[in-house]
Amino acid sequence: MANTRFHTDTALADGLRELFTQLEQRLCLQRPLNVYLAGGMAVHLYTGKRVTDDVDAEFAGRVLLPSDLVVEVANAEGSTNLIYFDTHYNPMFSLLHEDYQEDAIQLPLGLTQLRVFVLTPLDLAVSKLARFADNDQEDIQDLVRLGLTTADAIEQRASSALVAYVGNPAVVSCNLRDAIAQARMIEMIEQASAGKSKLACSGGPTR
Repeated sequence: MANTRFHTDTALADGLRELFTQLEQRLCLQRPLNVYLAGGMAVHLYTGKRVTDDVDAEFAGRVLLPSDLVVEVANAEGSTNLIYFDTHYNPMFSLLHEDYQEDAIQLPLGLTQLRVFVLTPLDLAVSKLARFADNDQEDIQDLVRLGLTTADAIEQRASSALVAYVGNPAVVSCNLRDAIAQARMIEMIEQASAGKSKLACSGGPTR
């Protein structure tokens, strides 16, 4: 994932940068602190599509997040949204592999003490399996459609993560089966589309 490209040129990404900049100023940190970004904001950074208001961030240390810290972001309709840290976010409620922090990718935000890392597309997809709401399913599908992860990789990573999962593994296992079926369908469609494009570029089948 060394060549991962983040969509940092969007209004939402600019708002995220400003949110972390203001947080760093208010925390007055004396030493670097790692932050791990998940949720819809992380998906947006990879896909450029997802729109969200709350930021799911896990801090590798005790931090009191200011409840009044919000940043205005202009949306496509010409109005503004407010983005903020979800003060109730708890990664324990997500399905996460034991190596998710080690594998996370650093996001260059130009900060001094806060070091922000984004969960890999694979771990993001796995983290969506516990809740598996409609937007979670769409996020997984978008990550697969863009070639950022695969059905096989999700199945392997999630199966490994389930060993230490503190929630109901039966429910998550059912969600995993559905997610894999959806992901494989998308992969089949993308492969068929790529095949048609290649055929068109070659001038059609030879006789």
